[in-house]
Amino acid sequence: MTTAQLTAFICYRDPERAVRWISEVLGFRVVRSFGDGGRLFHVEMRRGRAVVCVQHDDRGYDVPAPKGDCVGAGLYVVVDAAEIGPIHSRALDAGTTVLVAPETTVWGNFRTELLDPEGRQWSIGTYSPGQPDECGSGVTAAE
Repeated sequence: MTTAQLTAFICYRDPERAVRWISEVLGFRVVRSFGDGGRLFHVEMRRGRAVVCVQHDDRGYDVPAPKGDCVGAGLYVVVDAAEIGPIHSRALDAGTTVLVAPETTVWGNFRTELLDPEGRQWSIGTYSPGQPDECGSGVTAAE
């Protein structure tokens, strides 16, 4: 069996602004950056083992509007519980739209849900998908 790895890529109309937000609010760091004439077109960002690639949206992709507290798809970053509060505070300081203030879900995930500057949803939480049940939800990892 081969090992798989999942990396997200997101296209932004203003990739410079997106990189600043992902860095300042979520704590990712730039590890590779490609551009031309001062304009970014691909940036690899990491936080621990999490990777996201920011790309320039030169086609005007649609971003779904929130329905209640969700846009229907997004990115999920696993962090320690002690990091949720500071991330939420930095998000508020940056003028971020908060869909869900820090809370503990019925499955034991301590999380917050944020919209980045172009309306994409980021879920920041403690639940680590695919791991043995650590929160007492009764759900166990499948083999």
